[in-house]
Amino acid sequence: MIVAKVTSKGQITIPKKIRERLGVHPGETVGFEEKNNLLIISKALTKSPFDKWAGKLKHLEGKLSDDLVKEARGHDNGR
Repeated sequence: MIVAKVTSKGQITIPKKIRERLGVHPGETVGFEEKNNLLIISKALTKSPFDKWAGKLKHLEGKLSDDLVKEARGHDNGR
């Protein structure tokens, strides 16, 4: 078991082995979760991997999905 001492301010230093195993670096955040009387510590994702796609389809706003499918398939909407 790896242990860490709690300071008078309630802080701990995460032991190096644990930081390396989690892939946590200075400035990053960790999360704490309780499950079945166990405390789980994990590296917290601060940014969703989907954030880069936000707003990419804004130009399609207000269009009907049926029309978009027809357009993608190359159908003439005028018929």
